[in-house]
Amino acid sequence: MKKLSTARKASALVLASLLLLIVLFLLFDWNMLKPYINRKVSESTGRTFAIEGRLDVTFHRGLDTEKGWRRWVPRPYVSAENIHMSNPTWATVGKQLAAAERVEVGFRILPLLSKQLIITDLRLAGPQVALQRRKDGSNSWTLKDNGPSEWNVDIQRLAFSSGNLRYLDEAIGLDLQADAKSINGNTQPAAKGAQPYGLAFTLGGSYNKARVSGGGKAGAVLTLTDSDITFPLEAHANIGDNKIDLRGTLSDPRTLSGMDLQMQLAGPSMAELYPLTGVLLPDTPPYETHGRLLGQKGDDQRWTFTYDKFSGKVGASDIAGTLAYVQRATRPLLRGQLTSQQLRLADLGPSVGADTGAGTRAAGKLKAAPSGKALPVDEFNTAKWGAMDADVKFTGKRIVRTNGIPLDDVVADLHLHDKVLKLTPLNFGMAGGNISSNIQLDGRKQNIDAQARVAARHLKIRELFPKLQSMQASFGEINGDAVLIGKGNTVAAMLGTSNGEIKAVVTEGSVSKFILEIAGLNVANAVAAKLFGDKQVHMNCLAAESAVRNGRANMQRFVLDTDDAVIDVNGYVDLAEERLNLDIRPQTKGTRILTLRTPLYAKGTFSNPDIGPYKTPIALKAGAAAVLASIVSPLAAVLPLVNVTKVPDTDCASAIAQAQQAPQVKGPVKKPVDKK
Repeated sequence: MKKLSTARKASALVLASLLLLIVLFLLFDWNMLKPYINRKVSESTGRTFAIEGRLDVTFHRGLDTEKGWRRWVPRPYVSAENIHMSNPTWATVGKQLAAAERVEVGFRILPLLSKQLIITDLRLAGPQVALQRRKDGSNSWTLKDNGPSEWNVDIQRLAFSSGNLRYLDEAIGLDLQADAKSINGNTQPAAKGAQPYGLAFTLGGSYNKARVSGGGKAGAVLTLTDSDITFPLEAHANIGDNKIDLRGTLSDPRTLSGMDLQMQLAGPSMAELYPLTGVLLPDTPPYETHGRLLGQKGDDQRWTFTYDKFSGKVGASDIAGTLAYVQRATRPLLRGQLTSQQLRLADLGPSVGADTGAGTRAAGKLKAAPSGKALPVDEFNTAKWGAMDADVKFTGKRIVRTNGIPLDDVVADLHLHDKVLKLTPLNFGMAGGNISSNIQLDGRKQNIDAQARVAARHLKIRELFPKLQSMQASFGEINGDAVLIGKGNTVAAMLGTSNGEIKAVVTEGSVSKFILEIAGLNVANAVAAKLFGDKQVHMNCLAAESAVRNGRANMQRFVLDTDDAVIDVNGYVDLAEERLNLDIRPQTKGTRILTLRTPLYAKGTFSNPDIGPYKTPIALKAGAAAVLASIVSPLAAVLPLVNVTKVPDTDCASAIAQAQQAPQVKGPVKKPVDKK
C-alpha cells in the first residue's frame, strides 16, 4: 500500500509539473525572448535576422492526417509576425533573402531530447523570397558554415498563402518573378490522388534573354513525409515566341524526383527552343506538338526527360514519336524514334542542306545565296553541335522535295557525338528504286569534313525525268555508286572541294528515238518521229565513270550504246565553279539522210547552261552542199548530209564490268588548265 501511495504521489507530481509548465507557457511573455533569438540566429547564420512583430507559443494536438497516438499528444506551435532575414551584401535581387507577414512552426517535444527537430507543420503567410546564384556557383541561400551540426531537422508539411518569389540565376541566364495568391481549395486538379489547387500564380522575367510571361495554378500544401505524394501543377507560359502549356503532377516534392505532365508546345521555329531546352534543333517553319512529358531523377541526381508519344506538325510536315533527353556528366544525350507520313525537306531547312531561300535574314542567321548559284548554299550551323550528343532513328513514309523527285520509305539513323554527325544509314526509295548511303559530317573544325558513300539501285529512267514527255515511254533501270569526301559548311562548298569517284550503269532498257535523233541532228528522222510517233530504241548499255578531283568531275568514260547509235561524252563538270565543259559525240550505226551529225557541246553554268552543236563542222557540210548544188545538181547537195559511216557495237560487258568496280577516294590533285 505504501509503494502504491508513493507511485500515486509521483504521478500526481509529474502531472502537476506538466500543468504548471503549460500554465507558465501560456502566461509567459515570449516577446521578452525576441532580442535573444534575433541575436543568436544572426550570429549562427551570418545574416541579419529579426522578429519585429509579436512572438507567441500555443499548444495544439496533432493533425488529423497523422496516424497513431502521436496526433493526440499536444505540441507547441511557435508563431512570429513580421519576420525577415537579410541577403548577402553582394545580392542585387533585394536586401531581404526571406520575409513573411507571419510564420507558424509546430514541432514535437520528445525528439528534442535526442537532438532532432521534427517540424510537423510549417505555415507561411505572405512570404517574400529573393534568391540569387552567381556565375561562379555561389548563392545567396548558403548561410554561415558553423561546422557539422549535431541536430537533424525534418520538415514534414509546408503550407503557404499569397506571396512572391524572385529568382536570379546568372549561370543559366534566368531571371524569374512569380506572384501567388490563394484560391478556392475546392478547385480540383485533373490528376487523381493529388490535392486540390490552392494557389494561382503569374510569371514574368526572362530566360537566356528571351522574355518570359505566363501563369497557372498549383497546390498550396506540400506534404513532405512520403515519396509517393503528388503535387498538382497547371501552367501556361510564353518564352520568347514559344508557347508552352503544362498540366499534371510533380512527384516527391521533398526532392522533386519526378514529373508527369501533359504538354503542348508551339512556336515560330524549333531552333528557338535552344535557349529553353539546350537541345539543338533545326531552323524550321512554325511548329506545334502535344504529348506527355515525363521526368525521372536518378541516383546521381541527374534527370531524364521523356517526351512520350507526342505528335504535331512542322510547317506542312507531320511528326510523331518519343524522345528522351538524358543529363550526363559530359554532354546531354538526345535519343528516341521519330516517324512521319509526309515530311517536306524545306521544313527542316539547312539541317539537311535544303536551300531555304532565306537570303535576307538578319546577322547570325543564314546568308544570302550568291547570284546564279544552283547548289544549296545555306550554311550548317556547327557552333552548337557540341552542346549535346544524339542517337535518333527516323522513318518516313514520304519526303517531299521542293524541286525534286519525292522520296519514300526513308530510314535514317542519326548519331551525333562530340560534334561529329553521322547518318548511318540514310536509306530511301526514289524513282521506283532505292538509295542507300552512309554520311559523316565532322564539325570539330572551322570547316566541316564531309564523307559520303552512296549506292543507287533499280532507278527507273522515266521516273527520273517525270516532266520530260519524251522519256515517259522509256524503260530501263540505272544502278550507280559514288564515294566523295569534301570540306565546307554548305553543300555547294563540300561538292566544290570534293574528291572521289562516281560510277553508273544501265544494263538494259530503251530510250526515246527522238532524243537520239536530235543528239545526232538527224533532221528527217526527227521530223518523222514527231509526225508518226516517237519510237523507242533498244539500249544495249550505258556506262559512266567520273573521277572527282578538287571539285572537278572528269569524264573518264561515258558511252551510250543503242541499236542505232553510239554516243560518247568527254570533258568535265566543275562543281566549284558550277560550270559545264562537255563534248558529246554521236556516231551512227547506219545510214542517215539529211544528217548534220557533228559533235555537240555543253557549256555554261548549272543555272544557265549552253548546249548545242559546234558551228564549224555544220558550216563545212552546209558549204559543201551549196557548192555541189550550184555546180552539179540540187540532188548532189544531199550527199554531204548523208552519213554512211558505221561504228562497231560497244563492248558493253567490258564497259559495265569496269563501271561496276567499287569507287575509290583519291587525294586532291592540281586542277588541269583549260586549253583555249
